[in-house]
Amino acid sequence: MVIGPVPLSFAWNPVSSTLSLLAAGAIAGLPFVRSAPNRMMTGEPVGLWLVMMPLPSMVNGLMGALLILCVVTSVLKASRLILWVQVSAACALIVLLPVVAGAYAQHMALAQSAIARTSLGGAFWVLLVLAWLMATDGLQRLGTGLSIRIALWAVVMCVVMGILATGACDALSIMKEYANRADTFAPAVLRHLQVVMLALVPTLLIGVPMGWWVHRHPSANTAVFPVLNIIQTIPSIALFGLLMAPLALLAATFPHLAGAGISGVGMAPGVIALVLYSLLPVVRGTLAGLQQVPKAVVDAALGMGMSPLQIAARVQLPLALPVLLSGVQTATIAAIGMATITALIGAGGLGAIMFEGLFSSAQDLVLLGVVPVVGLAVLADALFTLAITLLQAPTQTTQQPVPLAP
Repeated sequence: MVIGPVPLSFAWNPVSSTLSLLAAGAIAGLPFVRSAPNRMMTGEPVGLWLVMMPLPSMVNGLMGALLILCVVTSVLKASRLILWVQVSAACALIVLLPVVAGAYAQHMALAQSAIARTSLGGAFWVLLVLAWLMATDGLQRLGTGLSIRIALWAVVMCVVMGILATGACDALSIMKEYANRADTFAPAVLRHLQVVMLALVPTLLIGVPMGWWVHRHPSANTAVFPVLNIIQTIPSIALFGLLMAPLALLAATFPHLAGAGISGVGMAPGVIALVLYSLLPVVRGTLAGLQQVPKAVVDAALGMGMSPLQIAARVQLPLALPVLLSGVQTATIAAIGMATITALIGAGGLGAIMFEGLFSSAQDLVLLGVVPVVGLAVLADALFTLAITLLQAPTQTTQQPVPLAP
């Protein structure tokens, strides 16, 4: 079989072939959705093939074609055409998975009672992640530029959000939970972001100067990093407990602090704990970035008569910024995840939705709190990666393509 001048031949691609095998295992061994009589019960598992049976033949044909394309492209010798087919099939599968799940949920809603629920199963989430990994693998092997990758994922996310906006997935249990909390969901997201930002600002104001000071005085390593490492070993719940008593005492002693929101519960102990946890990656990133600044550049700045502060502000920090941002990236992603725990002490945010679902044994309500946290972490990671890439040398902004078949 020949497509233009490019002959098709078989070749083992370990990455995409492994992803295809995992996808086959997920389809065979995990439920695609779960059907339950109410939100409190786990429900009966329903495999992908059973989900597809009552759906229109066009949807079934498209789903089958995409799955076959993902498998076939994983065993064909790589060419630009084959890799673009792999990327396109994987992206289309990401879009189609919620359509299939939503269509089956609507079918079940007509046959069951109004309180019946159709929840997303393990196979749905595994296939979603594997499709994303397969598309990422194809883009990396193609050596596509950063702008193409951003545009592609933006289109995919916009299509998925458009599908959700049409109501095609409203019969799914997680969307029903969202509908029940539509008025409080957006404030919860904003509260979550507020907690993270209030933690990151003081982290940068403390961590960057501390990293510069450790760079200037290497002997301080033995005093600074052991303390920061010990803080990392303290469980978050225990650290909240350690902060609650002194903060409550301060609020009782100084009423104006209580008026400013400082108390033993709420946002204050949560933000302070996140600051303490975030200091280590920021300080390490700052120190590593300053250490990789060429000594000749610093010597040239000294020869020009710059003061140590001028050298730090105009020479060292700009050159160290990509590595420094890597530390801030790690701290930000960790803070987004840990901010969910602050809901236990009254800080609010998406963690409040998650814990409400845990305490009421409502799994889809837990997902309603968890999925946005994962989305925020992925978005933050992408934005920091973009910023770091733009700050690096132009020759490093794109990955070199893997040699492909002629």
